[in-house]
Amino acid sequence: MHERTRDQENTSPDPSLSGSGLGSRRSFLGVLLGLGSFFIGALLSVPLIRFALFPLLRRTTELKSSPVGDLSTFSSLAEPVICTIRIEQVDGWRKAISEKAVYVTKDSQGHLSVLSSICPHLGCTVPWNNDKKEFICPCHGAIYAADGSRIGGPSLRGMDTLETSVRDGQLLVRFQYFRQLVSDKEVIG
Repeated sequence: MHERTRDQENTSPDPSLSGSGLGSRRSFLGVLLGLGSFFIGALLSVPLIRFALFPLLRRTTELKSSPVGDLSTFSSLAEPVICTIRIEQVDGWRKAISEKAVYVTKDSQGHLSVLSSICPHLGCTVPWNNDKKEFICPCHGAIYAADGSRIGGPSLRGMDTLETSVRDGQLLVRFQYFRQLVSDKEVIG
């Protein structure tokens, strides 16, 4: 009664190909493919993440001192002398080399002093007026003495002095930017 025919024997499922065995192989290959894709994606994303985060992690380079000239050039200074300095700054991927004008003058004690040519009122370039022996801002009429002290006008403070040093007979200056429209000298960059 229960005789199996030859066709039935051939069509009976093979225990090695049962649903649980085939499914487990497929799920294993799926997990293996997923893990492989994840690791390759992670490896490829590392340069993109570094590229995106580099400006945040990299600090702006400290401004180096720039040479203004030989000390002997400024020994017999009678009035302020304008000099151009080169500044190199690196921000993230950008390397900027700029030229800034500074004035070399003598302070009230007769020591060399370097002044920023940027008006502390609104940032205009302040020229030296030989006839009046004063710095006069062309934008709003602020007036400064030869040593950079404020004489009159809308500016709340005198011209900004810059840090100087001497190395191998060269006068060096560290250029900085200062906040405008305030009475105290505050470095912003």
